[in-house]
Amino acid sequence: MRSAAKHRWRDAVVWTAALCLIALTARLGFWQLDRAAQKTALHEAQLQQARAPALSLPELPATAAEAAAAEHRAVAVQGRWLPTHTVFLDNRPHGPRAGFHVLTPLALADGRMLIVQRGWWPRDAADRTRLAAPPPPAGVVDVRGRVALAPMRLFELAPEAGGVIRQNLDLDAYRQETRLPLLPWLLVQLDDPAQPVDDGLVRQWPEPAAGAHKNLGYAVQWFALAALVAVLLLWFQVWRPRRRRASSFFSSSPPPPSA
Repeated sequence: MRSAAKHRWRDAVVWTAALCLIALTARLGFWQLDRAAQKTALHEAQLQQARAPALSLPELPATAAEAAAAEHRAVAVQGRWLPTHTVFLDNRPHGPRAGFHVLTPLALADGRMLIVQRGWWPRDAADRTRLAAPPPPAGVVDVRGRVALAPMRLFELAPEAGGVIRQNLDLDAYRQETRLPLLPWLLVQLDDPAQPVDDGLVRQWPEPAAGAHKNLGYAVQWFALAALVAVLLLWFQVWRPRRRRASSFFSSSPPPPSA
């Protein structure tokens, strides 16, 4: 009697734990599907922004909130480079090659200034501090690009001081450091097929990616785990006991009488 009660209690614990695990993994799977749908919608919004007409000088975002609303919008402006304030962001690979993102302020015609991520430059393998990137062209230049909120930020143990080579660049801190009237966003320069810029920098930036395929992969994994737990539960708690009882029944049955 006690053994039967113990067996029933153990079965109840197994069923409860397994059903909770199935519910949890299935919920995580649906959550990943929801994340994938959100990223897909965001990606479509980014592409729609990129296809909109380019912003001119009077239309440039003046605040961080306006920049966030115009993120990925195309921009076409004229200005003069300020090469003395150029910054090289380290540990920015391009394919298998190590290198820098080159950022230079651009003085606009209305007196405002804009930090521009001009392109990628390879690192000197023999001396990482040697910066052989050519200076930007002098005079008034046409610059085309897209709105970004800030440079891509990498992990760092402590905030870096000034210097030409840096790990990251905080736009507010850089504005205070240089005392330049910089707009609170970043312009990622793009190649203009009609007027190519011959400065040696690489501007093959990755397009804004949805990243939904990762979430779909995670969802498949969670649903597969839920299905695996369900199959194991049915096997050990339903099918296997039935087979054992059936086998025990036939083995304990008396043989048929001989003729």
